[in-house]
Amino acid sequence: MALEAFKDRLVLVTGAGDGIGEMLARGFALAGMRVGVLDIRRDAAERVAAEIGASAFALQADVSDRDSLAVAVADLRTREAALAILWINAGVGVGSGLLNAKPNAVDWGFGVNALGMIWTAQAFAPLMTGAGEKHVGFTASTAALRAPQAPNGLYATTKHACLGVAEGLAAEFAGQGIASTIVFPGLLNTGIWDGARARPDRFGGVRRQDPAIADMWRNAKSPALMWPHIAAKIDAGGGYLVCTTDAGETRKAFSSRAQSILDGFVEI
Repeated sequence: MALEAFKDRLVLVTGAGDGIGEMLARGFALAGMRVGVLDIRRDAAERVAAEIGASAFALQADVSDRDSLAVAVADLRTREAALAILWINAGVGVGSGLLNAKPNAVDWGFGVNALGMIWTAQAFAPLMTGAGEKHVGFTASTAALRAPQAPNGLYATTKHACLGVAEGLAAEFAGQGIASTIVFPGLLNTGIWDGARARPDRFGGVRRQDPAIADMWRNAKSPALMWPHIAAKIDAGGGYLVCTTDAGETRKAFSSRAQSILDGFVEI
């Protein structure tokens, strides 16, 4: 995990107050980078930045709110203008089907998991200036590799949208000479099960989930296991990276879906 080209330079990670984002922030710090820890929860961002130390600082923003992101950009400009790595990681879990989904849940899921990626890229891409290599990372999900299934079709659908946005942004960044990595995590020990703990009022406000539903995540492996693979992928110039404990099953599901689509091809 060399990342030598990025040592002493600035990285910004969204959704970095816990989970995969926190893991990324800590990994980049250990690689010698200065880290902007951005989260919708200021206290969470400040905790992670404080634990990392002097090479990190906290920023607060709601990635689904362009005005909120503009404030974070202004804050970042007062600290450091040149951004070497932008990792668009913020995401939320929405446990619902599509037919029975409440409008607020649909707006929230797509507002963070898809539109929030666009707003984040638009907000911070102008800071990716100056000499040296640059890189953009996207956190998708293995849910984007298989056809959405009930009863959690809403989350899977937002992650399919997330992948489409990531690939679209990656193509545009490539046109500017900026490489990209898209990571597909599987089930990991993160707080995504309780994502509504910081849900803005316009999406229905804060809601705490029953901790009893969290066992599936608590018993999963740590996101830290992904870091060496992520660092190696960045060093290799980016690309796709699927990090999951059920790689065989996920590969089979992805291949089956791809084959079903291929079987639908006709010449007209």
